Amino acid sequence: MPVPNALMTYNAPTADDDVIDLGALLSTLWRKKTWICASILTFAVFGALYAFVAATPKYRATSVIVLDTSGEQLLDLGAVLPSLGTDSEAINTEVEVLKSRRLLERVVTSANLLEDPEFNPSLLPPGLKSKIKSALSGQPLETPTPAEQLTSAINGMLDRMFVRNVPNTYVLQVTVETEDPNKSVMLADTMAEQYILYQMDVKFEATKDASEWLTSRVADLKADLEQAESRVSEFSTNSEVVSIETVQALERQLKEQRDRLLTMRLALENDKAHLERLTTAAHEAADAKLEAAGDPRLTTVYRENGEAEAFDMRYAQLLTQASIQVQRTQAQVQSLEASIKTREADIARQSDELIQLQQLTREAEASRLLYEYFLSRLKETSAQEGIQQADSRILSNAVLPEGPSEPRKSLILAMSIILGAMVGCGLALIWEMRQNGYRLASDLEAETGLPVMGQIPLLPTSNRREGLEYLVEKPASAAAEAIRNLRTSVLLSGLDETPKVIMLTSSLPGEGKTTVSFALAQNLVGLGKKVLLVEGDIRRLVFAQYLDVKDAKGLMSVLSGDISLEEAVIHDPILGADILASEPSNVNAADIVSSRRFADFIQAARDAYDMVIIDTPPVLVVSDARVIAQHADVVLFTVLWDRTSKTQVRDALHMFETVGVKVSGLVLNQIDPKGMKQYGYGEAYGAYGSYGAKYYTE
Repeated sequence: MPVPNALMTYNAPTADDDVIDLGALLSTLWRKKTWICASILTFAVFGALYAFVAATPKYRATSVIVLDTSGEQLLDLGAVLPSLGTDSEAINTEVEVLKSRRLLERVVTSANLLEDPEFNPSLLPPGLKSKIKSALSGQPLETPTPAEQLTSAINGMLDRMFVRNVPNTYVLQVTVETEDPNKSVMLADTMAEQYILYQMDVKFEATKDASEWLTSRVADLKADLEQAESRVSEFSTNSEVVSIETVQALERQLKEQRDRLLTMRLALENDKAHLERLTTAAHEAADAKLEAAGDPRLTTVYRENGEAEAFDMRYAQLLTQASIQVQRTQAQVQSLEASIKTREADIARQSDELIQLQQLTREAEASRLLYEYFLSRLKETSAQEGIQQADSRILSNAVLPEGPSEPRKSLILAMSIILGAMVGCGLALIWEMRQNGYRLASDLEAETGLPVMGQIPLLPTSNRREGLEYLVEKPASAAAEAIRNLRTSVLLSGLDETPKVIMLTSSLPGEGKTTVSFALAQNLVGLGKKVLLVEGDIRRLVFAQYLDVKDAKGLMSVLSGDISLEEAVIHDPILGADILASEPSNVNAADIVSSRRFADFIQAARDAYDMVIIDTPPVLVVSDARVIAQHADVVLFTVLWDRTSKTQVRDALHMFETVGVKVSGLVLNQIDPKGMKQYGYGEAYGAYGSYGAKYYTE
C-alpha cells in the first residue's frame, strides 16, 4: 500500500549546479566524435581547396632603409633645412611619411602602376556585379576618371605594403606583397628610392623657398640701409655737432664758468660788506675809520698828520675805490651768468642733436649688420642648392622571394582543422543543450531522485499486437530480458511482502505504458502467477488494439454488477493472463475510480489473483491515475526515451506528490539502440550495449 502523505524526493539546486562538469563536457564531445570528425574533415577539405586551388599566390619582398640621425650636411644650414630627430616620435613620423599618399603617388607614377590591372581594376573586364547594376539601371558601364584610377592605385599600394621599424634601431623595413615576385621586388625598391628622393626634393624645395625669400629680404634690407645712411649724412651736414668729445669739452667749460661765478659771487659779497663798513665809519671817529678801512697807508697818514685833510682825502679815496670794486665785481658776475646761460643752451641743443645723430647711426649700423647677415645666408643657401643630402639611405635592396608568402598553406590547414573542431564541438554542445528528454537512467534518477526499475528497448514491430507476439516468440531477446529485469525489480520492491497491485502511468499519451503493462503481465504469467490486467484508461479504450474482441463486457459492467469479474475477464492465449477491458460509459471516469465500488473491485481482485496490473491514463491529462494510485502497492511511471521532457516528468511527479502518493519507480521506455549509438552510449549500457549480443541471441 502507498505510504500516506509521503513526499517526493528531488535534488534541490545547489551552488555546484553552476560549476562546469569537465567530465560531462568531455563525455558529450566524445559521444559526438563522429560529428566533430566530420566537421573537421569538411573544414579541412575546404581549407585545402582554398589554399591549394582557389587562393592566388602572393609574394613578399622587403627593402631596408636606415635613418641618418646625425643631421650632418656639407654646409651647416640647420636654420634653413630641417633635420631628422632621434626620438621615437620622429622615427614614427618617418614611418607615416612612407605610408603617405603623396609619396605613394610618386611610386605609382614611377612604377607605372596605372597600367597594371592588379592596381587598376578598371583595366579588368567588368564583373558580374557591375553588369547586373548596369542592366538594372539601364545605364552603360561607368569608366573611372584618371583621378579615380590614381586613387584606386594608391589604395592598392596601401593595401599591399606595410612599414615596420625594427625595435631599438633606426632601421625601417618596407615590405610589398603582390601576385608577381619580380613586381614585389621592384615596388619595394621603388618605395625606398622614392622615399630618399622625396627627402631630397623636400630639402631642395626648402632651399629654393629660402633662397627666394632671402633674395627678397636682402633687397629690402639694402634699401633700408641706404635710407638710414642717407639720414645720418643729411643730419651730420645740417648739424653743428662734430662729436661727443666736443660736447664734453663744452660741459667742462661750463663747469669752470660755474666755479668762477661762485667765486665772483663770494668776492662781490665781500666787496659790498667792505663798502658798507667804510660808508658806515665815514661819520665816525678816526679810530673807527682806521678799523673799517684796514688800509696801512691810511694808518701812516693818520700817524703823521692826525685827522688832517690828507687823512680825509685818503679815506674818501678808499671809499671811492671800494664802490668801484663792487661795481666791477658785480659786472663780472652778470657777465659770467650770461655766459653760463649761453653755454647751457648750446650744450642742450648739441646734446639733443648728438642723441639724434647717435640714434640714426645705430639704426644705420643695425641695418648694415642685418643686411650683411642675410646677404651671407643668401650666399650660403645659394651654394647649398643641388648638393642636399637625404636623411636616410638604402641599407639593403629587396631580394627575390623563393616562394609565395600567401597563402600559408600549413597555417590555413591548421586553422581549418581548429575551426572545424570548434564548429563541430559547438554544434555538439548546442545539440546537447537542445536535448530536453532523458537518454540515460542515471540522468533520470539524478533529476527525480527515484530509482529506474526498467529500461525497455524499442520493439522492432509495426503495431501493438505484433509487439506482444515478438516477446512471446523471442524470449531470449534483449527486449524480453529487459521486461524480466523490470519484473524482478517490481517483485523485490516490497519490504515485507510481494506487491500485488501494480499501477502503470505516464506523463502524456503515447509513451508506451500500455505495452509495458501487457509485457509485464505476460512475463509474470511465465512465473506461474495468476495475473489480472485491468484497463484503467476508461476514456481511450486501447485494449481492443491488442485483443481480437469487440463489444465485450468489461470493467464498467463489473462495477455496475451486471456480470461478475470471472465472467468479464478475457483470457488471451498469447498473453496467458486474464484481461479486464473496459467499455464506453456516460459516467465521468474520475467519479468511477473514486467510488466505493471501485475500491471493492480492487480488493476483490487482490483476493482472486496473485498479481493485478492496472493500466491508467496519463497524469498530466486527467486525474484518474492519482485516484487509482491510492489502491496500488507499486506505482510505475513510464518515461519515453529522449521524448518526454524534463518539465513534463517533473510536473507529473509533482501531481502525485500533491495527493501523498509515492511513485515506486520509473521505466525508461522505447530506448532506440541506433539512437543510443548516435549519442555515443551504445558501448556501455545494458541490454542495448554492443556486448549484449553474447547474451541475447534473438
